[in-house]
Amino acid sequence: MTSDNRDTFSDPSPFSLLMSVYHGDSLHNLQRAVQSNTIDQTLPPNQVVIVRDGPVDTEIQQYLDTLQTSMHEAFQSRDLPAPEVVVVPLPNNGGLAHALNVGLQHCSHELIARADSDDISLPRRFETMIPCIDSATAVSPNSTYDVAGSAIQEFHGDELRRGIIRRIPAGGAELRRYATLQSPLNHPSVVFRKSAVLRVGGYPEGVGRFEDYLLWEQLLLHNYRIRNLAVPLVLYRVDEGAYERRGGWRMLIAEIRLQRRFLHDRFITPAQFLRNVLIRAVYRLVPSSIRTAGYRLLKKQKQRLA
Repeated sequence: MTSDNRDTFSDPSPFSLLMSVYHGDSLHNLQRAVQSNTIDQTLPPNQVVIVRDGPVDTEIQQYLDTLQTSMHEAFQSRDLPAPEVVVVPLPNNGGLAHALNVGLQHCSHELIARADSDDISLPRRFETMIPCIDSATAVSPNSTYDVAGSAIQEFHGDELRRGIIRRIPAGGAELRRYATLQSPLNHPSVVFRKSAVLRVGGYPEGVGRFEDYLLWEQLLLHNYRIRNLAVPLVLYRVDEGAYERRGGWRMLIAEIRLQRRFLHDRFITPAQFLRNVLIRAVYRLVPSSIRTAGYRLLKKQKQRLA
């Protein structure tokens, strides 16, 4: 499927794009993210929901205020209906999980695509991924999933200079084993059924940076079907401080709490708990230069194996 016209597809179900923006975001990165997930897509969303997680800079607020008008003009040039734009302003910053849970309530459609405010979706992302969760276009009931993700490719600065590809097992028992050690989905790439996420309680709040991992855990524990595509469909922005922020005692303590939750839920065994804590302790507490080099080496090895 390569057409730019939505009518070419086999009557795909409508879907919502869910994003969040906060005071630390860059206007340029946000504009590029929104463009890549809407006007650049061969299958654009029918609705764009952006949660403003607390006050933002004046220039970002102005961009949000005029987004529906600019979206209409952009899609008019393609002779396509513009997606509905819904901006949900929260008075205070409550964190990503809270923002996404609020955003879910404003998504009009059962099918939802996630996107971050600083990453870039490649043009065929939704054309490729929405059929994975869309029963309206399914060949058989067993060919659709509740959540689907894809590989992502890192970039720093220039999006044309791409780096490591992060791939995750496709599904089944291999993915379940993988999930006991690492997150089974690349969050910036996911599309999912709204009903499935709401049935397990939505994004867990108050858990630091692990809201997505805990959500995937709950979906797996409740036997929802997950699929990962090997092709990278999202460009993942990595800045100078990305690896440095992954270290330190604070992150290690948060990791231990996460693993204790997994152990309590019987998602992992006591042996896996000890393995995971030891691995995290080494990773979080080594100097950032060693952590960066080790992370890149590990990802390169996984890429060669894939």
